[in-house]
Amino acid sequence: MTKASDQAEDFIVPLNMNGLEGRMLRMPAKKKNQPEILFIYGQHSSLERWWGLVAEMNKLGAVTMPDLPGMGGMTPLYKIGQTPTIDNMADYLAAFIKLKFKNKKVTIAAMSLGFVIATRTLQKYPELTKKVNMLISVVGFAHGSDFIFSRRRRALYKTFSWVFARKWPSRLFRYTALQPAVLRLIYHRSHNAKEKFIQMAGDEFNRTMSVEIDLWHRNDIRTQFRHYLEMMGLDNTKKRVDLPVYHVTAKKDRYFNGVKVEENMRRIFNDFEVFYSVAPNHAPTIIASAEEAAPFIPPGLRRKIKSMK
Repeated sequence: MTKASDQAEDFIVPLNMNGLEGRMLRMPAKKKNQPEILFIYGQHSSLERWWGLVAEMNKLGAVTMPDLPGMGGMTPLYKIGQTPTIDNMADYLAAFIKLKFKNKKVTIAAMSLGFVIATRTLQKYPELTKKVNMLISVVGFAHGSDFIFSRRRRALYKTFSWVFARKWPSRLFRYTALQPAVLRLIYHRSHNAKEKFIQMAGDEFNRTMSVEIDLWHRNDIRTQFRHYLEMMGLDNTKKRVDLPVYHVTAKKDRYFNGVKVEENMRRIFNDFEVFYSVAPNHAPTIIASAEEAAPFIPPGLRRKIKSMK
């Protein structure tokens, strides 16, 4: 088991690929013959933010979690003359898998947008499916229609993202709306953040807010809005992937319609099996311990992972 004294930084190493500088968390297996697990996080993330969940995953196998371009503090693709489209993110992830898992089978577990990128990677590089012994979606999605947003809210998000995915507007947003004092004053009252701060007070509120501010500054805001824009119009159902998918969903997901997610994923993958998290939220809190994140690896899924070699 992972000791309470273990910290994310104990497992983090530099990651330099394709002219991009970031970090990677690597936790070795606890026992022999456990699977290699590649965890791919989603939006508004860092290696530290997912420490609780990957520490829990480490009970099942070796875990590798890389930064992605423009995410978690890694150099954005804009710095090397590329736009952070899903296609370009998929190219980066394919290069990472080929480099780090040359002669190994790997279980891919991907969260939300991370699953979108993983899906596109396997669609563009179908030869990689032979390396994957299990594909896990942790509250992932496949199509823009999977979101439960109203037409009005979807249009608002698309317009807002289109504006701030551009160079100078994104800088304006970064140096005004993302000032720590502004975030502390208004962020916990915003539409998408209210749920995160429900019933929080005192030290828990202050700690959560500090991590939120770090995430807003650690992730490249222009990349983030470019991803929001593409997510609203996403269609990953145009090409099949020769693998089954094991999907973890929250019973009260505030972002996705579970019926639509299953319908669209079945258009991509050979088979679809769903596992329900008992957690009340879309994802673990940003300060979740391994114990608190554990519901996002339901018992049935744990048994599946343990059966993989």
